[in-house]
Amino acid sequence: MTETTNIKQKTLLREYLEVILITILVAFCIKIFVMDAYRIPTGSMENTLVAGDYILVNKFLYGPSTPRTIPLTNVKIPHVRLPGLTSPDRGDVIVFQFPGERDEIAPDDNLNYIKRAVGLPGDSVKIHDREVFVNGELFPKLSTQRDASRSLKPKGRNDLRIFPTGAPYNEDNYGPIYVPKQGDTITITKDNIKQWEVFLQRDGAKVEVLPDGSIKLNDEITNKYEIQRNYYFTLGDNRDNSLDSRFWGFVPEENIIGKALMIYWSWHKDGTPDYLARFRNIRSDRIGTLIR
Repeated sequence: MTETTNIKQKTLLREYLEVILITILVAFCIKIFVMDAYRIPTGSMENTLVAGDYILVNKFLYGPSTPRTIPLTNVKIPHVRLPGLTSPDRGDVIVFQFPGERDEIAPDDNLNYIKRAVGLPGDSVKIHDREVFVNGELFPKLSTQRDASRSLKPKGRNDLRIFPTGAPYNEDNYGPIYVPKQGDTITITKDNIKQWEVFLQRDGAKVEVLPDGSIKLNDEITNKYEIQRNYYFTLGDNRDNSLDSRFWGFVPEENIIGKALMIYWSWHKDGTPDYLARFRNIRSDRIGTLIR
């Protein structure tokens, strides 16, 4: 009798463990390939998204990928991207791996950014007196977009921080700039190499400027380069407080993690350790809001 009871207990324990392991595996697969949660830490997307919003991101839509880092670390590992249902559309709010500051080939840290895709591969983007034009047509201003809180920077007042290096632009009057598309061929000369050098290296090219001013790309002297990836131009909805493609450049398609779907939680975290006070700061009107 005792032996039978022990066998039943072991069988029951094994079943519980199997259920727990399967549940963990399913949850892990959903997190990696289908849906993930992110927190908004800054106000660069106000008022579409505000600091303290917690959002769900659809990772399956654009094509899920295997883990980009070792879990629970920032150690990068090779990853494989699977085919998606569609590509990012103009106006989508996307989460992506930060490609790096303007003058660095790759960032030291693994950071995720969230911005609005404005320019698609092959588009031309121009900002004139804060109004955004894509392929010559006005990009519609959003009802959630935060209004400017400072005076306009006129054309001709150059910002040394702006992308690309040496461009005569500022954040209010920018471009036009072409968003690179896979298969495009660009001409590189000694006069524009400083603008393109970091981009070319991000795209996978080996770049060398010879003493006579000629350009060597991938160990071949040439002034033509074929772009290997698709890129996107992004902006924050809070244009006055957003470090976006105007400052650090294009987002490679492979860096895109997914499309922001909805706000599942939101509160104003004022740093107090009093959790009752925090719960009084819940922004219930934002919970359940679809991100557009």
